Amino acid sequence: MSRWKGLPAELDPSVRNLVVRLRRLKDHSGLSLRQLAAKTGYSSSSWERYLGGRSLPPRDAVEALASVTGEEPTRLLAVWEVAAEAWSGRTATAPPGPVAAAAPAQAQAPESVAEPRKTEPVEPVDPIGPADPAAEPTRGRAFHVAVAAGVVAVVLAASAVVVLVGRTGADRDHGAAAPFASPSASPRSAPAYTCRVKRIDGLWYAGLSATRDAIVANGHAGPEAAEVQCLLARAGYSPGDVDGIFGPLTERAVKHLQVDADLVVDGVVGPHTWGALRQ
Repeated sequence: MSRWKGLPAELDPSVRNLVVRLRRLKDHSGLSLRQLAAKTGYSSSSWERYLGGRSLPPRDAVEALASVTGEEPTRLLAVWEVAAEAWSGRTATAPPGPVAAAAPAQAQAPESVAEPRKTEPVEPVDPIGPADPAAEPTRGRAFHVAVAAGVVAVVLAASAVVVLVGRTGADRDHGAAAPFASPSASPRSAPAYTCRVKRIDGLWYAGLSATRDAIVANGHAGPEAAEVQCLLARAGYSPGDVDGIFGPLTERAVKHLQVDADLVVDGVVGPHTWGALRQ
């Protein structure tokens, strides 16, 4: 039996679970790293990284190890899928490097500033009326036409206000819908859920749903999803916020529970997963 070194402290629990299972299979097979490399097609240095928790083994390597050791690959690959999801989430959080093009862009910024446009002096306008006396009557008629049009517009606007006020009063008298909300108004907030976890007749309940067979999966929302989140948190599997929305974090927590409970790992809460949550 090999004496393994301790795994890195920052290793995700799902990745740690996979590495422990792979170490156990390697120990039970009695194969050395060199023999394991010859039978699986992956080098002994690669297996040192995989079994040391320094690198995530490829799916094919896990399947090859299961074949060499006589292990059923289905459950081992399900454990690998959960670990791969956690591993990819860890690498995705690495901060991006500095953008090299930012400095040249800032250096060229002063060149793009346009010089202030020079304005030519405006010659004063002589306030004397038109040179042609015949043009004066035309201006007078245009002025009267503009005034008349303005009066008509004011009358129409006043009529529209009266009609609108009358319709508003009628709607109020007949119990019409609430006043129109502007587009900038904030949307109605999602319902808040509170976990009130209790053990009743040997089963755990969070006070949001008593179902034991409803199908709840990614994309679902409501009290059943909130009940799942409360029971996951009670069992030590963090689903994120208890908001009644079954999202990726909740699905990942369900998969971790299913792995530990030896259930089918699909991230969907059905009768068997409800049983594990309520036990």
